[in-house]
Amino acid sequence: MGLFSTTNKVSVRKPVVIMQRHHLQWLLLSLAWVLALHATHLPIWVNVSVIAAAVWRYHIEITGKKLPKIYLTIPLTMLAGLGIIFTFRTLFGRDASLALLVIMLGLKLLETRTMRDYVLVILLSYFLVANAFLFSQSLLTLAFTLPPLICITATLISMSHRHSQLSWQFLLKLSGGLLLQAIPVMLILFVLFPRIPGPLWGIPEDSYSDMTGLNDSLNFGNISNLTKNSAIAFRVEFKNKIPPQNQLYWRGPVLWHQNGSQWLVSSQHIGLPKEKLVTNGDAISYSITLEPHNRTWLLMLDMPSVIPNNPELNPTLTHDYQVITSQNVHTRTRYNGISHSQYRLGNAQLSEVERNMALQLNEFENPKTKALAQSWVDQQLTPKLIVETALNQYRSHPFRYTLSPPRLGVNSMDEFLFNTRQGFCEHYATSFVYLMRAAGVPARIVTGYQGGELNPNGHYLIVRQSDAHAWAEVWLDEQGWVRIDPTAAVSPARIDENVASALNDTTELPMMARQDYKLLRSIYLRWDTVNNGWNQWVLGYNEQKQFELLSKLMGKKYSLQYLILWMMGSIAAVMLVISYFLLKTTKTLSSPNQKHYNRYLAKLKKLGLIPLATEGAQDFANRAAVALPSQAQSILEIGEIYNSLRYSQNLSSKKSSAGKSTRMKQLIKAFKPNK
Repeated sequence: MGLFSTTNKVSVRKPVVIMQRHHLQWLLLSLAWVLALHATHLPIWVNVSVIAAAVWRYHIEITGKKLPKIYLTIPLTMLAGLGIIFTFRTLFGRDASLALLVIMLGLKLLETRTMRDYVLVILLSYFLVANAFLFSQSLLTLAFTLPPLICITATLISMSHRHSQLSWQFLLKLSGGLLLQAIPVMLILFVLFPRIPGPLWGIPEDSYSDMTGLNDSLNFGNISNLTKNSAIAFRVEFKNKIPPQNQLYWRGPVLWHQNGSQWLVSSQHIGLPKEKLVTNGDAISYSITLEPHNRTWLLMLDMPSVIPNNPELNPTLTHDYQVITSQNVHTRTRYNGISHSQYRLGNAQLSEVERNMALQLNEFENPKTKALAQSWVDQQLTPKLIVETALNQYRSHPFRYTLSPPRLGVNSMDEFLFNTRQGFCEHYATSFVYLMRAAGVPARIVTGYQGGELNPNGHYLIVRQSDAHAWAEVWLDEQGWVRIDPTAAVSPARIDENVASALNDTTELPMMARQDYKLLRSIYLRWDTVNNGWNQWVLGYNEQKQFELLSKLMGKKYSLQYLILWMMGSIAAVMLVISYFLLKTTKTLSSPNQKHYNRYLAKLKKLGLIPLATEGAQDFANRAAVALPSQAQSILEIGEIYNSLRYSQNLSSKKSSAGKSTRMKQLIKAFKPNK
C-alpha cells in the first residue's frame, strides 16, 4: 500500500528539537532571578558554583563547543554532593535539600540542549520559587517571587516559538497577562477549597532552627542579646482600653532551679496542684497573634485567668500559671486571652515541695551575697521588709542599666552586686531572687516580655523580641506570689516607657526599637498594618474563618457538597468570562491565508498525511518533514509562518505580516510532494 497509506500507517519518531541561543539567554535570566531569590539561604560556594556553571554553559553556546562529557559531569555531581554533606552534615532537611537542588540545577545546565532539557529546568525553577515560602510567608516574599515567575513563564512562551525570536516586551507582557488570568481562579480556590485542621505534609525540622524567642533557661546575656533583635514576637489587639505600659507584663517560662549562673524550668513542678488564682476588678480581653518560636509556651498578659479555647493548640495551664501547648509553635498562631491585673496567686500555704524549690541555692558560692542576706535575717526583718531592703540596695548604690555589662566570673552574684553593678534585666532579676532565697524568702524568676509599641494605624500593640524581659515573684504570707521587678528600682523608664528610654546609648538597639528615625518608623508602622492584614486574612484563613465566611454566604445550606458545587461553578463562570474576552480580542487569520493553508493540507492528505485533532500546526509540520525529507525545509517553514500569522500577528507590523503571507503563498504554490 505504500509508506503513506491510510490503512497501513507507519509511526515515525519525532526529531529532536535543539533550542536556540535566545532561548538559552531567557533560561539563564530566569535562573538568575531564582538564584537571587534564594541567595541569602545558600552557602556562598553554592551560589558561586551555579554562576560558574551558567557562565560555562553560555560560553559553550557562543563558541560552538560541545557540552561536557559524562566522565566530567559525574565527578562534578559527586563533588557537589560531598560539598553539601560537608556543609550541612546531611542531604536532608530544608537547607540541605534546597542547596542540593540548586547546585544540581546548575549542573543540569551543562547538559541542557533539547526542548526536554529546557522544560525540566523550567519545572524545577517553578518548584524553587515555591520553596521561598519555606523561609518566609510574608507579603514581601510574595512580591519577590513575582519577577522570577514572570521571567520563567516568558521563557516557556519563548520556547514554544522555536524558529522565531519574539520581542522581550511581548514575552513579558504575555507572561504577566497569563499570570493575571490565573488570579481569579486562584482566589476562588483559596476561598472555597475545603480547609483541613492539620497540614497536608510535614516541614523539615531545620525549617524552625532559625526562629528566635525566649528559651526555657536563663543565662547572663540571654535577654540582652534578644533585645538586639527587632523581630516581632507577637501582636495584640485589645477588646477595650489598652492597659498602661507598666502593667503590660507578658508571662512566659517560670524558672525555679538555680545552677550557678543558669536558671532553669524545674521538672519537679509536674504533678503539683495548680496554684489558686483569685481575681479582682475588670477582666482584660485581647487577641494575640503569636509568631512561630519553636517552643511550647503561649504568651499571656499577667495574670491569665482563662486559657485560650483553641482545639488545634490544645493549651494547658501549668501549676505556676504558664500557658503551654502540646507541641512546639511552628506556625503563626492566633488566640484569645482573658487576664486580670489585680489578683492573688497561690494557695493559703506553700507546699513543702514548692518551698524547697523556691529556696534552692547551690552551696559554696557567692559568700558576700549570702552574708548580706543573712544580715537581714539577723535583724529579724519581715519578708516584706526584706523585699524593700533589697530594692533599696539597687536604688541607693550606683547600679547601671546597660546592654553591655562586663563578664562575670564564678561568683557572679558577688561580682555583680559588689563590684561591677552594671547589668540588664536578667542581672537584676537573678540577683534579686538569689538574695531573697538566701534570706529565706521563697522566690522564682519569670521571663517574658514587657511593654509594647502601639501602632496607631491599626490600633494594636507590637511586641518585639527587643521587649524581652525578666522579673521576679516572691511568696508573701496572706498575699501569695507577688510580682517584683527589680529593674524598675534601677531604671523606672524601662517599665513606664520602653527599653530605649532606659538606655543612655541606644546604638546597640535595633532600629525599630529606637526613638530616632521617626519618618522611617512611621513608614514601617504603616507597612506593618498591611502585613498584619495579610497575616490575619490570608495566612490566618483557617478552617474556622472559612466556616464563618461561607456560613454568611450560604446560610444554613452550607455543607461540603454545596462548597464543591460553588467552587466548580465559580471556576467555570470565571473561565467562560476569560475565554469570551480572549476570543473577542484575538485577531484571527485572514481568509486568503487560511485558504492557502487549507490547499496545502489537501496536497498532503493525498499522501495520507492528515493533522490529528490534538496536533498543532508546528507538530504536524515536524511529522510531515520526517515523512517527506526532500521537502522538509519547505514544510517546516510553512508551519512556522502559519503559526506566526495566526497566533503572533500582533508582534509584527502590517508590512511584516504581508511579507510572511506572500512567502507562505509562494511556498504552498511551489509545493509538489512526491510519494
